[in-house]
Amino acid sequence: MRQLINDCFSCGKPLITVSEALKMLKERLGPIVDSELVSLSNSVGRILAENIVAPNPVPRFDNAAVDGYAFRHKDLNPKKSTKLKVIGRVTAGHPTKNLTNAGETWRIFTGAPIPFGLDTVIMQEDCVQIGNDISVPPGVSSGINRRKAGEDLNKGDIFLHKGQKLQAAHIGQAASISRKQLKMFKQLRIALFSSGDEILDVGENPREGCIFDSNRYSINALLLSLGCKVEDLGILPDKLQDIEEALYNAAEQYDVIITSAGVSSGDEDHIREAAASLGSLYFWRIAIRPGRPLALGQIEKTPFIGLPGNPAAGIITFLQIARPALLLLSGAKNTQPLCFQVPAHFSYRKKAGLREWIGVSLKINKQGISEAHKFSKNGAGILSSLVASDGLIDLPENLTKIEPGMMVNFTPFSEIT
Repeated sequence: MRQLINDCFSCGKPLITVSEALKMLKERLGPIVDSELVSLSNSVGRILAENIVAPNPVPRFDNAAVDGYAFRHKDLNPKKSTKLKVIGRVTAGHPTKNLTNAGETWRIFTGAPIPFGLDTVIMQEDCVQIGNDISVPPGVSSGINRRKAGEDLNKGDIFLHKGQKLQAAHIGQAASISRKQLKMFKQLRIALFSSGDEILDVGENPREGCIFDSNRYSINALLLSLGCKVEDLGILPDKLQDIEEALYNAAEQYDVIITSAGVSSGDEDHIREAAASLGSLYFWRIAIRPGRPLALGQIEKTPFIGLPGNPAAGIITFLQIARPALLLLSGAKNTQPLCFQVPAHFSYRKKAGLREWIGVSLKINKQGISEAHKFSKNGAGILSSLVASDGLIDLPENLTKIEPGMMVNFTPFSEIT
């Protein structure tokens, strides 16, 4: 396993913007995992560890785009219909080596190689069959319905790039050059903890003063969507010695450690003390809402991310800070999700100097335009605000209010979860 430099998570500023935080992460972090060969069918969602180059053109030969007839365009009379003699059939997977004389044509089917010297294919519906001949009307364009060799890829094209997360179309393109295996970065192995004596696991009997652990399950789901291998290590009690032992053992076995809650400055926030004693821990005061406290550091040489304990804050902090960091550690190049602008359908006031994310749902108005609707309740601990949302709107630091009709940047959850 590759290692990061010491103190790569240090932050000397008392308060930084989200953009500054992401810039620092991009400058300091890189892949900490080695590579492995993965079968093509198992490569979707994985991150490529090599550039993929086309060894041959795709397609490798000119072929017909439709069922019809192939001929030389120069054999046609530009002013009146031309009669051509049908001399045979060419089907997909069965090329012909026979030569074609002037005034002759081949019956051809979609995907079949176009015989040597021919350049145009007319759809069968656009000509008239007369016995063994066809009549081609004037006005047919040269090269129509001909898929040229290399139309999709030229020999030597780099069509997939190192650091790219593969989707279905990428897999299909790799198959088109007959790649059975791809060199991929290994999946990050994540040790995931929640913490707190007040936290109950799902399925336990309710107890007075306790809450069920939603954070570990939501963060686990987000990690799986990133393609990580997650080991759910349960709930840490508020006991310093137990926490130190658990974190130390995790650092020996996993690539990254992630915890939920316990990194604030309270007397019972023992994860902060344990992580600091085992390595280096830095509190990143990021001008973000919701999303504090956030701790980044290393236990021994293993990266550590301490997320806020409030459920909505934990998810949003993960999406905006932890997700880009984990993608960089995984070998990914692109960490910026797509966003687009939509008009707001609500009024809202925010504090200047903070970058804020709010969950919204999209609804189509009478004009057919998608508008952003804010959930009635909003806050770091209100998970239902995200459940009712289609994605997040991003409100920059200098913005202080939103009025109906104002354009806002929207990122759908499908881009980041």
